[in-house]
Amino acid sequence: MQTLYIVIYLVCFCLIGGCAFAMMYANIQSIWNTRPSPPKPKHPEAPAAGEEVLYVDFTREKLEQLYQTNNDK
Repeated sequence: MQTLYIVIYLVCFCLIGGCAFAMMYANIQSIWNTRPSPPKPKHPEAPAAGEEVLYVDFTREKLEQLYQTNNDK
């Protein structure tokens, strides 16, 4: 009978120890996954704030005007 108590004690001890380590592992993983990521470096050719950038406007009105001027010639 005494051996049964020892076995029950060891099983419960291992269960509690395993649960404690599983909880520690889960907490460490959640801390690791929620840390802020470092900022991404900007491209060297990216325009600075307030700098004018040359771009092409492909709105429908502009394209229609371009087609009309080409057809008139």
